[in-house]
This record gives sequence, structure tokens and C-alpha cells, in this order.
Amino acid sequence: MGIDVVAPAEIEAIRAFSRAYTRTLGVLAEGLLATPYSLTESRVLFELAQRPSAEVADLRRDLGLDSGYLSRLLTRLERDGLVTRGRSAADARRQTIALTASGAHTAADLDRRSTEQVAGLLAQLPAVDRRELMAGIGTVRALLTDRDAPRRVALREPGPGEYGWVVARHGAVYAAEYGWDDSFEGLVAQIVGTYLTDHDPARERAWIAEVDGRPAGCVFCVADPDHDDVAKLRILLVEPWARGLGLGTRLVDACVAFARDAGYRRIGLWTNDVLVAARRIYRAAGFVLEGEERHHSFGHDLVGEFWSLDLSKQQTTAASS
Repeated sequence: MGIDVVAPAEIEAIRAFSRAYTRTLGVLAEGLLATPYSLTESRVLFELAQRPSAEVADLRRDLGLDSGYLSRLLTRLERDGLVTRGRSAADARRQTIALTASGAHTAADLDRRSTEQVAGLLAQLPAVDRRELMAGIGTVRALLTDRDAPRRVALREPGPGEYGWVVARHGAVYAAEYGWDDSFEGLVAQIVGTYLTDHDPARERAWIAEVDGRPAGCVFCVADPDHDDVAKLRILLVEPWARGLGLGTRLVDACVAFARDAGYRRIGLWTNDVLVAARRIYRAAGFVLEGEERHHSFGHDLVGEFWSLDLSKQQTTAASS
């Protein structure tokens, strides 16, 4: 897999953000949060406060610190009466470190000051900006620091502004991956607009799939206007960066379960044969291909497909999780 060329503007954007962020939180000051302790010393105290004791080698690995630097830092903290050293019960060659009562008090004070500082920063932002900030932080962590960490996944109803997100992301993703023109975005906008202005909450619902606090997918369950006992699964989307987490399966399963509970006899959907991953999810959920049609839409010659699922039967699918 090749590595894309990184633009100088991208590098400078990250560096500028780092400078602004560290300046805002004052982490470059001689003492963090108006205390005698540096950022690194404060981080060591914070890490030690999370456990009864730690082996120095583990602490060095977790914080990515040079062994000599960490040793000098621990010597200062020990001199101030904040930590105490010992030997591992499992291996006397390994040194352990733990907070003293004074160290625990200092760590708690640093934690309180940090919480108050961040709370003060967030209090200056309206709720909608805070949500955007949280989503942005989730994106940075997912892409740069937590690539191998377990992801926090949840399904929920769309929040303010997220119906627009559904329309925008459909337009952008399908244009990038399939070259579809803006008439597809117009179709999605029409579906979403109809849902917003005239949906029955007891029989229709929309879901956002959220990963680490960031919208990552969606699906809608709406009534078929021509058949009272038929529901329609519409506008399933999973963001490219969130694929492989099972979001598509979870969204489809939620849609099917809701339709069954709402009393529908059948649920149908329309898709196109080029959407291979989505078709695989539908088939695994028990949907059956009912028919096909060739059409020219969204700037391309396509093969549309009609799929349906009989909800009157209890479904046990390989897709359920």
C-alpha cells in the first residue's frame, strides 16, 4: 500500500494547532496550572494516582520517557515527599514507585485544577460548538493516537444538524466512491425532508451510528406510502473510515427490529448492484432479491435491485450481533 505525499500545508496546520493548543492550556509554562510541577511531572503523578504502585519500567514505557530523564524526575518527586520507591515482589531487580499521602493529595489537586481549567474553556462555547469540538477530538484520537484501541460504538437518533449531515455525507461519499452526480444528493435530501416534515414516530425512525462520539453512519425506516403493512429501509450509509466495525449490520438489524415491533408485515428496500458491501449485509439479514431494473440515474447506467424481508416470520440471521 503506497503512502500519499504529505503537503507542506498539512504539516504546518498540525504544527500550528499544536502551538495554539499548548499555549491555550499553558503547558509550556514553568509550572503547570500555577503549581511547582512541570507537565511531565504532573503526568507522572496522574498516572501513579490511577494505580496502587507501578514498576518504573512500565511507567517509562507507558509515558514514552527516556530512562535517565524519568529517573531524575522521580528523584525530584521523591525529594519533595510525593513518591516512594521500592522493589517488585515478583522480581527484586525491578524498581517500583508509588505515591505517598502527600503525593496523592498533590495529584488530586492537579486533577481538580485541570478539570476546572477545561470546564472554564468549554463554558465559553455554546452546546452546538461543544458537540462539534467533541466530534473533532474523537476524529483526531481515532486517526492519530487510538488506531488500535477499542472503539465506542452506539446507535441513537439524529441530533440537531445531523439530518443535514446525512444528506451531505451521502453526496460526498457516493461522489468519491462511485462518481454519482448531485442528483443523488438531491434524492437523499428529498427523503430526509419528507421524513422531517411528515413522519409518524410510532412507525418511522432514523438512526445515527456513532463511533467515539463522531457520526459514522445512518439508516432510516419509513412507511411505504402505497402499502400500509410494508416498511422501507432507506439511505443506509457507513463512513469509509468506520468500515469494518460492523456498523452496517447493526444499523440494518436495528431497522428490521423496529419495523417488526411496529407491526409491519414486510420491509423492502431499493439498491443498486454496484453497492456490493450493502447487498452482502442485506442478504445476511435475510433479505431476498425480488427483482431488477436497468436505469440511468445519478449520471450512470445502473442496475437497480428490489429486496424484501418477510417480518411475519421470526428471523435468525448470521448478521445479528
